[in-house]
Amino acid sequence: MDNQHYLLLTPGPLTTTQTVKEVMLKDWCTWDTDYNDLVQNVRNKLVHLATQNNGNYTSVLMQGSGTFTVEATIGSVLGPNGKLLVCINGAYGNRIAQIADIIGIPTVVCKVEENKPISIEKVEELLQTDPDITHIAAVHCETTTGILNPIQKLTQVAKKYGKITIIDAMSSFGGIEIDVADWQIDFLISSANKCIQGVPGFGFVIAKQSELEKCKGQAHSLSLDLFDQWETMEKQNGKWRFTSPTHVVRAFYQALLELEEEGGVGARQQRYTTNQQLLVRGMKESGFIPFIEEKYQSPIITSFCFPTKEFNFPLFYDYLKKQGFVIYPGKVSQTDTFRIGNIGDVHTEDIKKLTAIISKGVIYQ
Repeated sequence: MDNQHYLLLTPGPLTTTQTVKEVMLKDWCTWDTDYNDLVQNVRNKLVHLATQNNGNYTSVLMQGSGTFTVEATIGSVLGPNGKLLVCINGAYGNRIAQIADIIGIPTVVCKVEENKPISIEKVEELLQTDPDITHIAAVHCETTTGILNPIQKLTQVAKKYGKITIIDAMSSFGGIEIDVADWQIDFLISSANKCIQGVPGFGFVIAKQSELEKCKGQAHSLSLDLFDQWETMEKQNGKWRFTSPTHVVRAFYQALLELEEEGGVGARQQRYTTNQQLLVRGMKESGFIPFIEEKYQSPIITSFCFPTKEFNFPLFYDYLKKQGFVIYPGKVSQTDTFRIGNIGDVHTEDIKKLTAIISKGVIYQ
């Protein structure tokens, strides 16, 4: 087995600090007050990260990957008379629509090209013509491409028509400054292994409490019942309904402390932005052009177009992996791309080393 350590330049799981890894060496009991107090501390920290209007918001943790938490939210928040408008410009918007379809929730889609941001004008047209729509869901940073969607404008239109807002901020929360109250977000979804720089194992929802309380008895699933999970954590001091990922929670708490030590979300956003801009400059010098226009680009992950028809991505990937870097295949449906992320424990010296390696030889011909 290859024990080589490499830097993960991906949208998550990502490279974590040594100190985040080390705290997982201790075992925890799910019933113990020390552990449950830790869970409550995590929940409180998440709310304080998400908004200055702490009194109106709460948080709930959910076992599984980020998609589990998206499904828990969609399946719990929309009641029997609910109708969902899903904004789509990539694979993760499509996934929300697929979840709603499988559950049996009436759904309308507002779809644009993958290299374009969500169209606020098209959304408003749909809201005007279909008054049965009750909820709007969208992805903040669509990691299919790295595009950043105009969520503040979207939620402003949603509230103009009295709709509940569900935002997948999987790849942006903790790495881009967001205030859920100011942005008029009712339910924000993210995951442990993204910009807060923990490890995979659970997702979380930061919710407007008055809206979450309306979800009682609505869930389409026992294990993915968002309200019941929240109520149990509220009434039993952080207790999860079913076995929780104890080591992952402890690692996440450590990651939250390290986010604070770095200077908070603003400081982390600046590091990611510096990484991304340095990456693009270096890649352009080697002939790689970003798929997304700069004005729409997030600081999280960047899609690059294949430089030639002959470009051999598997060869390129293997070469970089041998040099200590793992990048990501493309997910754009109509164009050949690959992706490079710069979130996690990644710094300018890492990006400089990567781009220097790429520029050394014509390894992509």
